[in-house]
Amino acid sequence: MKARAPQSSRRLVAAVRRRGAAVLEMALTLGVLLALTFGTVEFGYFFFVKNAAQGAAREGARAAIPPTASNTDITTAVNASLSAAGLRTSDFTTTVKVNGTVANVNTATAGQQVEVRVTATWSTVGLRPLGLIGANKVVLGAAAMRKEAN
Repeated sequence: MKARAPQSSRRLVAAVRRRGAAVLEMALTLGVLLALTFGTVEFGYFFFVKNAAQGAAREGARAAIPPTASNTDITTAVNASLSAAGLRTSDFTTTVKVNGTVANVNTATAGQQVEVRVTATWSTVGLRPLGLIGANKVVLGAAAMRKEAN
């Protein structure tokens, strides 16, 4: 019976060591896995917001090309698109350019290029669990179309 006691205690020590090794391995890999997960979430949300801003700019440009369009029509179309994506419209700025100059779309004549830019800073609209994307990063959506004739 004395031969069994040391053997069972050796098994117990070996089992405790295996459990300790598993806990140590989990602690070492958990940090890496969490960093990958949060990084994926942050970059995924960035691309979602950028895509939503691009879509809003495209909708604003489409609203700008009819002959009777106004800047109010453009802003309404942009805000509707951003709201549909679940984003706060107050976080974004809409800029209208006619032939590369900031102007009212009413001044554009047929054939002139109308560009709509929708911008925001990442610190205002983004998720930053790890801060991988800088707070001052500009999220930009831009679209340009030609003004239609009557």
